[in-house]
Amino acid sequence: MKRPELLAPAGSMESLYAAIMSGADAIYLAGQLYGARSFAANFDHEQLKEAIRFAHLYNVKIYVTINTLIYEAEVENFIKYVDYLVSIDVDAVIMQDIGMLDLVHKTYPQLEIHASTQMHIHNLEGAKLVEQLGVKRVVLARETPIEIVKEVKENTSLEVEIFIHGALCLSYSGQCLMSSLIGGRSGNRGTCAQSCRQPYKLEVDGSIVNKDEYLLSTKDLNTLEYLGELIKIGVDSLKIEGRMKRPEYVYFVTNTYSKYIEQYMDKGSIKVEHEDIENLKKLFNRGFTKGFLFHEENSKFTNPYRPNHMGVPIGEVISSNNKYVTIKLVDNITKGDGIRIISDDDLGLTVTSLYKNNKKVESARRGEVITIPITDRVKIGSMVVKTTDIEQLKEIENKMNIKRKVKIEGTCDIHISRPLTLTIRCGDIEVTKESDYIVEQATGNGTSSDRIREQLNKLGDTVYTFSKLDINSDDGVFIPIQKLNELRRDIVEELTDKRLYRDKHPKGTYSIEVPAFERTRIRSILVHTSSDVDKYISKYDTVYIDNKEEYKKGSVLKLDRVLEHLPNHSEHLLVGELGSVYKYSDIDTDFSLNVVNSYSVALLHSLGVKKITLSI
Repeated sequence: MKRPELLAPAGSMESLYAAIMSGADAIYLAGQLYGARSFAANFDHEQLKEAIRFAHLYNVKIYVTINTLIYEAEVENFIKYVDYLVSIDVDAVIMQDIGMLDLVHKTYPQLEIHASTQMHIHNLEGAKLVEQLGVKRVVLARETPIEIVKEVKENTSLEVEIFIHGALCLSYSGQCLMSSLIGGRSGNRGTCAQSCRQPYKLEVDGSIVNKDEYLLSTKDLNTLEYLGELIKIGVDSLKIEGRMKRPEYVYFVTNTYSKYIEQYMDKGSIKVEHEDIENLKKLFNRGFTKGFLFHEENSKFTNPYRPNHMGVPIGEVISSNNKYVTIKLVDNITKGDGIRIISDDDLGLTVTSLYKNNKKVESARRGEVITIPITDRVKIGSMVVKTTDIEQLKEIENKMNIKRKVKIEGTCDIHISRPLTLTIRCGDIEVTKESDYIVEQATGNGTSSDRIREQLNKLGDTVYTFSKLDINSDDGVFIPIQKLNELRRDIVEELTDKRLYRDKHPKGTYSIEVPAFERTRIRSILVHTSSDVDKYISKYDTVYIDNKEEYKKGSVLKLDRVLEHLPNHSEHLLVGELGSVYKYSDIDTDFSLNVVNSYSVALLHSLGVKKITLSI
């Protein structure tokens, strides 16, 4: 059974380092341009170059997100940016814009392209379309159920990547225009304002039934208990969300999932420890859900109580004034912890001092009663939650300082009157180097094999460690320690140079054949009933109808934007997702395909689309 890739996020160099040290196989990140998380710190050009080199030293791949929609005026700079990414040996690019995908694939035919979750691929036909366009991997929409994931894996040659942990969108991937239409900040342009995380009131038949609740705010995805199912069906890459999260979060979540992937690969099953779930909650949670990937109930998908970190309960307020609050603990607390007292107006604070039995203490345990200073009175009976566990963060920071090592094997040949020779193997790469020193017979105490091994093992700040080192030596040899050091240093440098070498991508030429269209002016209308078809069919050139039951000849049926399985239909259609573009021959495309440049228009026309609706 193939071990899946564990793909971690990085929004900064610190998070990149954390992801690598925690056991990630690959990392996705963004530069300063065209990434769907423009408010993360992200990486400038030099940082990108440094990040890729550093990751490659550890055999970790780097995927750069260029997954926003690209306007016409940006295309020239966009392709220059791709030129730069290719020049610094990026392993793959993650893309949403279908026109830019076609441009990049034709410009760099050997560059690995991943179809972003923002491309809203949620059925087999959509996957087959991007496969046809030269995509290597599809990142399926986050609401895609496990059965469709399996279907795509079994019926295409694509690598399949899915999200396994972190924040979710309420809307379908790539299809949310809420932030764009409310505040002019588009999620498809990397500037989502997270309108779904705001409080709303719900009105039913003129009556308000909910007020100021976070009705659209989703819980966080957590699939630890289901990893075995994903590995079993052959999912190629398991992706953690979190480019806006701090390094400690990236380290711990990645390390936890790595632990359970290894457990499944070793034992064929997974038993998740309660402590690991609790530690994940401490770091960040909005409540956890298994997601629509594993058929979560609608009523369990959102968290209407809070859009940010829920923390974990640690106690209850038993008395309070405007100077102190007394809390009966149900879990431990330590000076430096962050807590929130949930009252009429939440009170969040860092615990700078705490008292037990009127004595100042550094920590207290569950079952004990403590007092801490506050600035506002809170209600008796208020729940207290821990939002930052200082001991947990210290433990993670200590683990982050333990450097991951790349294992190498070596053979040192030492024969009198011949050059000192060292061979090192790292994966498929082998390097052999001879010293300029000719091995001599010792006149006194010689250089022992143990002394030679000790010296060659001094790899210092390099990323390497010997998993095996054979010393083939004649008896009674003498080697100056300086010569061993020089040989070790030179061969490690040569090994690194060979490992970091990448084949350069030959540059191709973009071209496309587009049918000729007459310039014309026509009028269209969208209706819901067959009586409306009768009413408007003589007044409009095209009458679209969005109700399959009311469809009648002469109108054009508008298909839903989300279809797991596409219906048979031989007549003209209006479609809004890529799977329908693949399946049907007589189609117009709707605004939901997010077409914003002429390259997307050209590609869709070349695929047989008759009429294209631009993005609103």
